[in-house]
Amino acid sequence: MTDATRGDIVDQQMADILGEKYLAYALSTIMSRSLPDVRDGLKPVHRRVLFAMRELNLASNTPPRKSAQVVGSVIGKYHPHGDTAVYDTMVRLAQDFSSRYPLVDGQGNFGNIDGDGAAAMRYTEARLTAVAEAMLQAIDEDAVDFRPTYDGQENEPIVLPSAFPNLLANGSTGIAVGMATAIPPHNAGELADALLLLIENPAAEVEEIVKLVPGPDFPTGGVMIEPAESILEAYRTGRGGFRVRARWEIEKGQQGAYNIIVTEIPYQVQKSRLIERIAELLNDKKLPLLDDVRDESSDTIRLVLVPKTRNVDAQMLMEHLFKATDLENRIPFNMNVLDGGLVPRVMSLKEALRAFLDHRHEVLERRSRFRLAEIDRRLEVLEGYLIAYLNIDEVIRIIREEDEPKPIMMERWGLTDLQVEAILNMRLRALRRLEEIQIKTERDKLANERKSLVALLGSDAKRWAAVGREIEEMKKKFGQMTKLGARRTTLDIAPIVAELPRNAHIEREPVTVLVSEKGWARAVGGHDIDLDAVKFKEGDKGRFVVRADTTDLLLIFATDGKAFTVEVDKLPRGRGFGEPLRLMVDLGNDAEPLTVIRHQPGAKLLVVAGDSRGFLVTEDDIIARTRSGKQVLNMPASVEAIACKPADGDHVVVVGDNRKLLVFPLSEVPEMARGRGVILQKHKDGAVVDVKIIKLADGLSWRQGERTRTESDLRPWLGARAGAGRMAPNGFPKNNRFG
Repeated sequence: MTDATRGDIVDQQMADILGEKYLAYALSTIMSRSLPDVRDGLKPVHRRVLFAMRELNLASNTPPRKSAQVVGSVIGKYHPHGDTAVYDTMVRLAQDFSSRYPLVDGQGNFGNIDGDGAAAMRYTEARLTAVAEAMLQAIDEDAVDFRPTYDGQENEPIVLPSAFPNLLANGSTGIAVGMATAIPPHNAGELADALLLLIENPAAEVEEIVKLVPGPDFPTGGVMIEPAESILEAYRTGRGGFRVRARWEIEKGQQGAYNIIVTEIPYQVQKSRLIERIAELLNDKKLPLLDDVRDESSDTIRLVLVPKTRNVDAQMLMEHLFKATDLENRIPFNMNVLDGGLVPRVMSLKEALRAFLDHRHEVLERRSRFRLAEIDRRLEVLEGYLIAYLNIDEVIRIIREEDEPKPIMMERWGLTDLQVEAILNMRLRALRRLEEIQIKTERDKLANERKSLVALLGSDAKRWAAVGREIEEMKKKFGQMTKLGARRTTLDIAPIVAELPRNAHIEREPVTVLVSEKGWARAVGGHDIDLDAVKFKEGDKGRFVVRADTTDLLLIFATDGKAFTVEVDKLPRGRGFGEPLRLMVDLGNDAEPLTVIRHQPGAKLLVVAGDSRGFLVTEDDIIARTRSGKQVLNMPASVEAIACKPADGDHVVVVGDNRKLLVFPLSEVPEMARGRGVILQKHKDGAVVDVKIIKLADGLSWRQGERTRTESDLRPWLGARAGAGRMAPNGFPKNNRFG
């Protein structure tokens, strides 16, 4: 290693080096790529595109030029990045479905709302729009600061004068390092009203501003259904979101038939992807109320939704589609911007509007001073002209005879260097009496203008009044009364519609649910299946057989007192052995399924623990929304649940391990949502073994071998709940179970 190379070695911790480099990258991303400036609402690439187009004289009233020429100028002079990034920026600025107020007027294929990309830049042409010209207005009048470009050969504006509130009118999105921005577009006319309010009353609160700016105004229209209090909170904090729905209408047909026509879709939703999603749900039979979807769009959107029958409620159908597809979309709101082009922070609506007003005030002040300097210079020249006209013969003689006329004229009449240069450069044709009159007229006019400018710069009130007049002018050009500025997104309240049933998207089919001894579950099509022909894994056999429909819920009650819920349509189908229930629900290792039944809304169950306690619970109360289930029966650690029986009778029969049997009215058992319950049968040392709910008039039946025996007279065993009972009747099973 030579001494020369040794000097390039830096002795520094790797963590410190990485921290410095990453910080530099993060700052570059935040400042130069992702976050817009609060004053003009632009990122550097957008600003450079507009400035380059202005330098190419691509005004709104001039013929457009090839986009490739614009892109070449941008990357050659101002933006040292790839041409694709610059052209993509141009395309987005030209798309009327992406930008609420397009800044680029594109000629040719600039993409569409289906998500198709724009043609190559060699095929398209572009020029500025009137809105972009307002953004660049007075940029040559020292309205903003300039800085050298990346190679130092050109100068570029740090910010645009922006006579248009672009940040909020067109919005912005971007992801930086550790922060992001998401600002939806708004209506320029409404923003103008809010700006005028702040000029008149700087202390106005967000509540007053929101009355004038009630919410975003998206280029694709739609209906915003966000509650007013949520909108107010979002504008107050600078963070929130807005729910936007498609606009639709009913098109009536013959004999009561109808179609639903979608005419506007939410902002930033691709129409083709939306239709694909609806078609996928139709194929998966998850849209039971919808029969078909057709795209009949041309230059306007027209999606035709065909209901299953004419009896389908249109509002119900649309509510289902809003939940299942992007026909309803949530637009995020995060007003994270560069304050003064330097400091990233989240602003409220008022702060953003205030920053724009302060910028316009500064631009007005700088333009006025620039104009004042120009007037002073011109008045100085005009005064020199008038002196020359009063002494025209002597001026001509000095010019003809003297070798150095300039110092002589300056000494003779007290002229300045600027005045003498102007006189020496005067054309002979200007030496007419008429020109002298015109000069005096111009001098008087400029003197009056100078007086007005001095008064303007000397009065804060006059300057703010001038800013107000500029905003009024902007409102006339781009406000609600113009075709471009008319509000497109309407504000509404989401209608209250009856909840769509959970199983509405599932096609109803009869199935038989089979659960084996080892807990394997499956669903077999139909109710009339040959149970003897059903096969199980080796060493396993059937335990629960439940006849249900695919639209039903399956309730599983386990020995640990928990209830679980499984949707029948989610059970494995086919000829296999199914899947273990433990993969579908979080069934404890020491717990086993005790009961598996089809859920019947409103029905009641009797749950009983091994310590002889139990209670009634409605099936609706034990439906579990998660895999972890719902604890229903609380028991000591050493006790398990022994029964979960449908309460479809009027009396409860309990039998203990001491073979004593007790019959008491079901009405004596309390109804609870969860808990330990009450004592059903009193035992000295034993506990309840089995429970059955009967209709007293039908007697008590139990299995005895291949036969069923019935005890009709149960008066000897009738008693009150928590009694000890009497010995079971003759012939009752030795295992003390009802079978």
